[in-house]
Amino acid sequence: MSSQPTTAPETTALPQPGAAPAMTPRQVLEALSGILLGMFVSVLATSVVSTSLPRVISDLNGSQSSYTWVVTATLLTTTITTPIWGKLADLVDRKMLIQLALAISVLSSAVAGLSMSTGMLITMRAFQGIGAGGLTALGTVLIADIISPRERGKYMGLMGGIMGLGMVGGPLLGGVITDGPGWRWNFFIGLPFAIAAIIVLQRTLKLPPMPRRKLNIDYAGATLLSIGIGGLLLWVTFAGSKFDWMSWQTAAFVIGSVLALVAAVWVESRAAEPIIPLHLFRNRTLVLAVVASIAVGIAMFGTSVFLSQYMQVARGMSATASGLITIPQIFGLFLASTISGRIISVTGKYKRYMIAGAVLLTTGLALMGTIRHDTDFVLVCVYMFVLGSGLGMLMQNLVLATQNTLAIDEVGSGTSTVAFFRTLGGAMGVSVLGAVLGNKITSLLTDGLAAIGVDVSALGGSTSSIPNVATIPEPIKTVVESSYGEGVAFLFMLAVPLAVIALIAVCFLREVPLGERSGMELRLAEQAEAELAAGAEVSAMAVASATPTPAPAPAPAPDQRAPRA
Repeated sequence: MSSQPTTAPETTALPQPGAAPAMTPRQVLEALSGILLGMFVSVLATSVVSTSLPRVISDLNGSQSSYTWVVTATLLTTTITTPIWGKLADLVDRKMLIQLALAISVLSSAVAGLSMSTGMLITMRAFQGIGAGGLTALGTVLIADIISPRERGKYMGLMGGIMGLGMVGGPLLGGVITDGPGWRWNFFIGLPFAIAAIIVLQRTLKLPPMPRRKLNIDYAGATLLSIGIGGLLLWVTFAGSKFDWMSWQTAAFVIGSVLALVAAVWVESRAAEPIIPLHLFRNRTLVLAVVASIAVGIAMFGTSVFLSQYMQVARGMSATASGLITIPQIFGLFLASTISGRIISVTGKYKRYMIAGAVLLTTGLALMGTIRHDTDFVLVCVYMFVLGSGLGMLMQNLVLATQNTLAIDEVGSGTSTVAFFRTLGGAMGVSVLGAVLGNKITSLLTDGLAAIGVDVSALGGSTSSIPNVATIPEPIKTVVESSYGEGVAFLFMLAVPLAVIALIAVCFLREVPLGERSGMELRLAEQAEAELAAGAEVSAMAVASATPTPAPAPAPAPDQRAPRA
């Protein structure tokens, strides 16, 4: 009997591993446009308010503590939610997540514009931070999806340029609006940009479907992490003003926060889907990037937040002028980010530029630590340019170096972990440096007024409120300007050792060759490998089922002879 040949399943229709098509430059730019527009909205919503905050707090009868908390509330919720958004990015549709984050960010900002008290303003800024946490985590994750590490440098430069535009345009626009229609309109400016970003993202961002995974969020870990981080931030904010640094309140905050964080680590080590996977900390690059990011966050957020006080109180500038004067720092950030990014894409080398950025950051902070209320503006602008250049060469490349060493299914968690610690450093920096600035200015004002024989009642009976220098008579005005100039400069000098820590961490980074494929290409390649493996298994089963089973040999006939007697 002739046997029919067995036909194996065709495998030519299956995509081959590594054959995932790369996006064309036009497709990359189209998809990138929505992501960058979303990040621009996030930066704009924050920066447009920065120049108006002294006026806002003054109109709402707030104190230096209120000023600090308007910023800290946003950083606090951004810090807490960033790793949660990053974990969700590894589980569900990332495009839907970034659109949701955009909506939360701008709607809460719009409600903040209706605030009638500092309490309502701080609350809405906290909600705004939730959306900002999503944009912080998802923006760089989505860029990793569509651009390979090798090409990511030049696009990171483009991202730095867009963020620089938001950081420059925001204070300028905020100053014009504050001096014109009023500061409340600053909180509404992001709405049209957010709507545009959501539409552009929907039309241009095409991602492959995420692998099916059970959505199992570690709520216990997220709660304990929030309690621990929030407790520490509350402690450094209130210590020294509401209660002494060495007091039972300090002990309660510190011990409670540490216990919550220890419990969070224990829960995370046993969770099926931890918010911050602890095994990531076996990655040397990630650990060093985290150390450097904490220092960068403190240096960046903790000092730049108080620059508007220096410009408006120590130098007597309007909100518009104080926005204009920040251009050198943002220009330095844009220029350094763009040029270093393109060179990195061409050469594939990034460590040397990160070291240079850390050196410039340290130098810029040290130079800014020398400013006073009467320092030549040309020198101040040069110092700010150096500081911005350091940030531009260091900040985004820390993320690039980390993403380059992560598995494709951990890019979301790993990227958000670095962003989490950077924002945590910023939040801690704003809280600690804000408390230090309040105490420093109180001491300087008290001594300065006593030296000219003036009682503190000349400032309304309190040195904690932010004064309007335009309404202060000349002898007292000079003391106020000098106190704020010296106080803000003191903060920059305090940040110098932190920048040195960032420099040391970057020096110990091991440079890994940059990958040539984007996250989307890697994910498609993995899917192709899985389909190919499944096809091979089906083929093997088909071959096995088509092979005829040989007939069993006939059993020997039983012996019918009677046994012998």
